[in-house]
Amino acid sequence: MLRPFALHRPGTAEEACAVLARFGEDAAPYAGGTELLLLMKLGVLRPRHLVDVKRLPGFDAITDGGRLTLGAAVTHRAVETSSLVSARAPLVAAVARHVANVRVRNVGTVGGNLAFADPHSDLATLFLTLDASVELVSPRGRRALALADFTRGAWDTAREADELLVSVRLTPWPAATPAVYLKFGVHERPTLGVALALVLDASRARVSEARLAIGCVDPRPARVPSVEARLRGAAVAELEDAAVAAGDLAAAAVEPDDDLHGSADYKRAMVAVFVRRALRIAADRARGTAGRAQFPHTVVA
Repeated sequence: MLRPFALHRPGTAEEACAVLARFGEDAAPYAGGTELLLLMKLGVLRPRHLVDVKRLPGFDAITDGGRLTLGAAVTHRAVETSSLVSARAPLVAAVARHVANVRVRNVGTVGGNLAFADPHSDLATLFLTLDASVELVSPRGRRALALADFTRGAWDTAREADELLVSVRLTPWPAATPAVYLKFGVHERPTLGVALALVLDASRARVSEARLAIGCVDPRPARVPSVEARLRGAAVAELEDAAVAAGDLAAAAVEPDDDLHGSADYKRAMVAVFVRRALRIAADRARGTAGRAQFPHTVVA
């Protein structure tokens, strides 16, 4: 049951921040409400003031100014169907297509997803491989933070009480980059998410840059530098041979806890299996996509 609250509908981001500053911990930004309203019904959160940001100018925009920018109020459905996202970052559109169900995607927003810092977020995991940064606004002005610094832990971010998340900016990979997102789960939220991209050199014979992020098993998603270093400079023809070592390195890098999604040992074993699988898929694509556009590859197990 929802407790009574006041709904504020400011006309600008600055007005919204002023409301947040006035009411402090008694106020919360409101967009799609898919997470917020659920927690309010459960009594976990009890804000007395909600600040509607859905109508704020620019918050629902998707733009490309060198980096792909998604406004905080852009819905998962808008990401899924955007021709601009499909052209610049097709894997993002493909992953958005597998977020929850279409009813949730029609109201749930990118900004709300990132601001709640749910450790089981598909988009947050994938965005790390795209060097994502978030823009925040407050009465003190605007600031940008790398997504890795913004997300501090499970349901914990660097956002101050009077700040609003305005947008997230992504750096798309070069065209024809072999990339894959794998997710696995038996409950409503995924147990594991693996995002991998292999940027190839001009000859498409070697990996010039590797990006690997693991989500859902730790309190926050994170890149895996040990695997990225292992793959950097590797010959495409040798990637299959590198899969076992990459999986072992990834499993050693995570620090999971026992919970309803499985034991820590189980999660480490799953990380090893899915990183190997992701690398083999990406290796197949690296050998077979020369001269063709990048096609997204999302697997839900």
